[in-house]
Amino acid sequence: MAKQVKLSARPRTVVGRNSVKHLRTRGFVPAVIYGHKDQPSNLEISHREIKALLSHAVGENILVELQISGENGTSGKLSLIQEVQHHPVRGDILHVDFLEVATDEVLHTEVPIESFGDADGVKNFGGLLEHSLRSLHIECLPKDLPEIIRVDVSSLGLNQSLHVRDIILPPGVKATSDADLTVFIVAEPKTEVTPVAGAEVPTGPEVIKEKKPAEGAEAAKK
Repeated sequence: MAKQVKLSARPRTVVGRNSVKHLRTRGFVPAVIYGHKDQPSNLEISHREIKALLSHAVGENILVELQISGENGTSGKLSLIQEVQHHPVRGDILHVDFLEVATDEVLHTEVPIESFGDADGVKNFGGLLEHSLRSLHIECLPKDLPEIIRVDVSSLGLNQSLHVRDIILPPGVKATSDADLTVFIVAEPKTEVTPVAGAEVPTGPEVIKEKKPAEGAEAAKK
């Protein structure tokens, strides 16, 4: 299942470009939490903490227990990291979206797919393993959410494929992607035709043109 971690956060009451700039100079990142039954709330989180959290994550699905400190003490909210915005050049974390979830409500999300094992068609017959489907749509409770779906491809022979319906999922997890979608396939190796040195390249059949009547008459006189 997805790793559940704790992350400190504080309400962010001042919004706008200048406030966000000041926030980042203090080492914090603007964030928002939405979903469930509450209105969206603006937050600020430590850039160092969220960067460390993301760098140690195996997959994209991370369950976070936000510890939000406020005037009335600290409240915990279970959430799923929904989106992380990065600077296009420096790669700095600019903004984080959290989706609040309930422990007894089914999640609908995507999980990355990863292969393991050496496919028989690759190891013994020189085939190429093609990864056709990169993520799987699933539904499950938060406690059953996997970080990543690992699929054993070792039994795949040449020209054989593995579909969504063939994936063995963890208990409590159900795939909602089309069962007939191809996830992996072992294709035949691509062969290139090398031209033989000195070989003549055919230019097509020779076309003999019919003589014009005038040319035929002159030829007959000769």
